[in-house]
Amino acid sequence: MNTEYNGGSNSNPLQSGKKRCIKTILAAHTTEPQAQKTRSLSPSHIWLLTVGGFFAFFVFGFVDNLKGPTLPALLRDLNFNYSQGGTILFGAYIGFMVATLLTGVLADATGMKTVLLLAGISLTVGLTAFSLVNSFWLLVAALFIVGLGLGAIEVGGNGLIVDLHTGNRGRFLNLLAVFHGVGSFVVPLYAAQLLSASFSWRQVYQFAIILAIGLAIFFLLVRYPRPPRSGNTLDLRTLVSAGFTRQMTWYYLLVTVYVAAEIGIAAWIVEYLQQAKGFDITGSSFYLSLFFAMIMVGRLAGSVIVERIGYLRIMLIASVASIVCLTIGILGSTVLAFFIPLTGLFFSIMFPTTTAAVSSLQLANRGAILGVLFTFGGLGGALGPWLIGTAADRVGIEAAFALTIGFCVVTLGALLMLRRIGRPAGG
Repeated sequence: MNTEYNGGSNSNPLQSGKKRCIKTILAAHTTEPQAQKTRSLSPSHIWLLTVGGFFAFFVFGFVDNLKGPTLPALLRDLNFNYSQGGTILFGAYIGFMVATLLTGVLADATGMKTVLLLAGISLTVGLTAFSLVNSFWLLVAALFIVGLGLGAIEVGGNGLIVDLHTGNRGRFLNLLAVFHGVGSFVVPLYAAQLLSASFSWRQVYQFAIILAIGLAIFFLLVRYPRPPRSGNTLDLRTLVSAGFTRQMTWYYLLVTVYVAAEIGIAAWIVEYLQQAKGFDITGSSFYLSLFFAMIMVGRLAGSVIVERIGYLRIMLIASVASIVCLTIGILGSTVLAFFIPLTGLFFSIMFPTTTAAVSSLQLANRGAILGVLFTFGGLGGALGPWLIGTAADRVGIEAAFALTIGFCVVTLGALLMLRRIGRPAGG
């Protein structure tokens, strides 16, 4: 066992991998003057800002996962095919990737308040436009704007917690992830109730605008110190040489195909269950909520076992279990469809543990490399739903949804290659 990956790491694999990645990037830019400024805030003001960060991540989980339960109704209402549905979702994740690349620079220059204020404004504009337009490309553009807002929350929310809580960061970042999970769990139930009561998919989005407006107003009014200018520089030559080794290339593939599987399920499970398994809107949306509930449970369990078992070893086990669950759920009878949301239990540890393994490597520009890893995760989030939607028009939604099994198989292959290269984290 290479102890460099266990005892030598301060990373907490329970957190969402996205959260860990942004935490590491922003922590590297948190200077002592900034820490002094945040310490100058009163305890009650720090808690007010912390609650604002938690609310931002609840909105993040809620808005991000409106797509799954509303997509079938949208496709039928506008007479779009599956390929068009996948492309609309693709727009959101392109916006997300753009935002995570740009808002880190904005956060350093103007502070987390500005980033989160812009997030609320972007979500308000994007959700409003998405709920009103009919044109295919306008819908793509609207979700692109929504994606910008979600990416800004990713950066700003994590950065806010890192700034405010110089001690116990791991605990507060885990709480942040929990609020994202709560939003993800609640939204399918919310959407199913409205759709079952004959509300349109547009109204489901319009009611969610209230949350976006609330987010914008909160960070418009709240006081938060501006950050000092940072003198940190990025050595691009070192970044390229350290960030694109053979080992890191396999990590990038791993995170891309894993996220493609997770987001692919989240985007298409409701439509798949309705068309292939005969579920109604209530039952299919409940299974989406169950999927997110399993992810939350898995993260809690992962905090206990991941470090003991080792990063690569536990991910290998989780990948095999995911393949088994998806195969049974997709190829089995309707009764066995329960195994599809059960996959969330094993998916839960994949992104955070991947990020933990990479952050434990002895790398120059580690924070920037984690940013590259995160970008590949966003790429997977864009490609997964799009590939499933495109395939569904050619082979049907049942066969297309089975692509998620293929994503998990590629994930397993990447892990086996990483195990051959070196055995990080007891793998």
